[in-house]
Order: sequence, then C-alpha cells, then structure tokens
Amino acid sequence: MTRIIAGAARGVRLDVPDAGTRPTSDRVRESLFGALESMDAIDGARVLDLYAGSGALGLEAWSRGAATVDLVERGRAAASVVSRNLGAVAKSMGVSPAGRVHQSTVHAFLGRAAGPYDLVFTDPPYDLDDAAMDADLAALAPLLSPDAIVVIERGKRATAPALAAAGLELVREKTYGDTRLWWATPVEDAATGTAQATVASQSR
Repeated sequence: MTRIIAGAARGVRLDVPDAGTRPTSDRVRESLFGALESMDAIDGARVLDLYAGSGALGLEAWSRGAATVDLVERGRAAASVVSRNLGAVAKSMGVSPAGRVHQSTVHAFLGRAAGPYDLVFTDPPYDLDDAAMDADLAALAPLLSPDAIVVIERGKRATAPALAAAGLELVREKTYGDTRLWWATPVEDAATGTAQATVASQSR
C-alpha cells in the first residue's frame, strides 16, 4: 500500500497498477523529499513525473506545495490509476486538480511538451536500456528551467546516466538497497550565466 507521506494530502492512499510499474518505496521517497525540501526545490515548482506508475512522486510533490504536476504513463490501465490518484489527492486538499495525466510514451511526450519544468522525476523500468534513458534526458534538457532539479531513479547496478551529454551535471547521488538515485541540474554557461541545453561531449 502506498500513501502520501506529508503535506496537505498526507495519509491519502494511492492505488498502484497491478503490473508493469515499480513503485518507489516509502523509505526512498521520504529521504528523497527530505533532501528536496532542504534544497527548497518543491514549493511553487512546476513538476514533471515521467514513467509515473502510480503517480506517487509527482503527487507527493504537489501535496508538499508544488504548483503544478504533469504525470506521464504509457499504459492505459496505469494512466487510469494515476488519474484516480490525482483526483483523490485533489479531493483531500479541497482544490481542483493542478495537474494532468498524459497517456503517452515518455519520448513522444517530451517531443511535444512546452515546459519549463522546475522539478522532474524519471523512474523508468529497470529494463529500459541505456540508450533510451540517455535519449530521454537529451529530449528533456531543453524543457528545464535554469535552476531545475532532475531526479533519476534506477537499479543500483545500472549504468550512470549520460548527464553531461544532455547538458546536466550531477549534484547528488545515493543508493538505497537495490535503488540508486541521481540528482542533476542544468549546466550553467559561465560566459552568459544561463543554463545550457546541450553540451558537445561527456568527460569521464
């Protein structure tokens, strides 16, 4: 059973799709959101939750003060679950849903999205290959605000994402059991003081 941990919708139970998704554990979510709150990355943020599953990450952010949330899930059944969860959180908060569920592949959504986003969660299936993960990040980069935070969740044995190739830089990394999280932010161009959408190559 998954619940909203904190914020205006604290305690709201979230349905979880029967198959095809991998919910982030409560322990990982609690640690993740504690770190994000210490970075002042949630309040008023425009949030994007990719491979949303139950929508727990994006909805947790909304409960804790994010302004809007877009939740992307390709499976019809899973997208319906996310929609129900969005409605349950909105009802608990006594407001209209400040979010939208997009039934779409992540790459297709990123190709038509407008942004900008301030906080992004990408929690793909563990079997997503590295090339697809890196393509997602490259497509995401132009949609980010200059101070955006991108949180990537994968298995602890997964190859590190190609952040530099997407114009991102690592700011934090942590492993919880079989789960590894990377926090990244857009690289700032020292000459202009603006975030770069892409860079030519990744140095190791």
